[in-house]
Amino acid sequence: MKHPTSKRVGLILALAALGVTALAGCIPVYGDTAAEGADTAPTDSAQQSALQTFYRQKPTWTTCGELQCATLTVPVDYAHPETGQTFTLPLARSVTADPAQRMGSLVFNPGGPGESGVEQLKSGGLSSFSERARARFDIVGFDPRGVAGSKPAIDCGSADSADQDQPESDAASTSAYPKTGAERSAALADAEKQVASCKARSGAILPHVGTLDAARDLDVLRSALGDEKLSYLGWSYGTYLGTVYGELFPQRVRALVLDGAVDPSLDWSEAALQQGKAFRKSVDDYAQKCATVVHDACPATTPDGIRKVITDLHRRTAKHPLRIKGTTERLDQNMLLAALTKSMYSPESQWQDLSGALRAARGGDGTKLAEIASPGISAQPARDDSSDPGSSGEQAPDNSSVAITAVNCLDQPHPRDAQPYWELLERANQEAGVFGTSAVLAELTCKDWPTGQQQPHRVNAKGLPPALVVGTTGDPATPYQWSQGLADQLPGGMLLTFKGSGHTAYGRSNACVNDAVDAYLIDLKPVPSGTAC
Repeated sequence: MKHPTSKRVGLILALAALGVTALAGCIPVYGDTAAEGADTAPTDSAQQSALQTFYRQKPTWTTCGELQCATLTVPVDYAHPETGQTFTLPLARSVTADPAQRMGSLVFNPGGPGESGVEQLKSGGLSSFSERARARFDIVGFDPRGVAGSKPAIDCGSADSADQDQPESDAASTSAYPKTGAERSAALADAEKQVASCKARSGAILPHVGTLDAARDLDVLRSALGDEKLSYLGWSYGTYLGTVYGELFPQRVRALVLDGAVDPSLDWSEAALQQGKAFRKSVDDYAQKCATVVHDACPATTPDGIRKVITDLHRRTAKHPLRIKGTTERLDQNMLLAALTKSMYSPESQWQDLSGALRAARGGDGTKLAEIASPGISAQPARDDSSDPGSSGEQAPDNSSVAITAVNCLDQPHPRDAQPYWELLERANQEAGVFGTSAVLAELTCKDWPTGQQQPHRVNAKGLPPALVVGTTGDPATPYQWSQGLADQLPGGMLLTFKGSGHTAYGRSNACVNDAVDAYLIDLKPVPSGTAC
């Protein structure tokens, strides 16, 4: 089963489903009724009229395989919806088979930021929802602004073209833990090059792809679907999108399920450190539990032996990257880390492949690890702007690796000077090793990225009905304490704990979790404090 979670491969390292958490402040907005916040609500009648046009639209649904597809139009700038500048967002839904039992729509976000809800449904993501939920709700996925099939979409150029501009001697210059002045200069140059490329290609939309605007889009979608109140399920980063929606539109929430939660009170440095430590622990858990999960396929016969294989590969790839068959690329330490971290999301389905890849790498062949780290390591198909991703059967281009940077950097304040990153790097190395340093390096691009005015904060959502937070004790990408923190901040927040490994729980854990989530979504049944599965 393909579970809708985000697996990031960043410019420096793929570390987590949401890289660093996208954190935002509560800013009053307006909706399809009276203005809820005078600070940002349009006062001009033309602006009000333009906004109402978006809220009153009705999607035209067409058949796309076993699903229905459509598009939604939203303003680029909610402060000036009358300008005519818009995003067109692809939609997909699975309609309940029994209209008599239908309760409305269940909108979901699979994470990222940067993952496509449309492609999740098209590629089997519907199986992550229980039969009971599918019988009562139309399951609705969408591509957030700037993501995948969105028009326009964030475009920072291809990695291949960037590499062509880089001298061959610098091809592996970025260290997972840059210590020398030269290494740090190389890391800064990589980050600055990425920013420059993104600004050149997508500069006009970069200030408008943050979570605050995406949450406003979610309310336009709710209205377009004909639902008075929103029923929503968010995985990973999708929990943050749901939290922001709850802050902005608390009276329009029917049910919020937030699985694999983001804690909006953490700043970028706290989030990076905690996430780095969680990934290191998960890789250690892999060594400890490998024999139980994959039996004789493990890369060594004991936990200590597996740890030694991984440690030796870290040292080896840092100095002498491994060959990758069929390409001139090499598996360096960053790609090794990407393969390790991506394999921690679903142990039940990923540890077998990881074990085989580690055995091959021990023999000098990095091909299988490279395929885990970057499944699209071969050339990607060119974008066809003449097609309509909302209605065609073609797969939209995957721009998740740049979308995650664009959203996170816009949502979360970052230092504009390099020194705080280098200072945090030392602490990250002490607390989480290369998993921590890579988490910090992944934030370096944000130093020169467009930024918003949001700040880390405790949730402010007066009037929000009780929301259900689901946390997994061994979650590497959104550590369990984040779910505990979010549940504590939400008014009437409920925490459902899954005692297990991997990222998120609903749809990939057990019937205990699924039944509790379904009972809440369908009947709004509360989950008692301390419930664990």
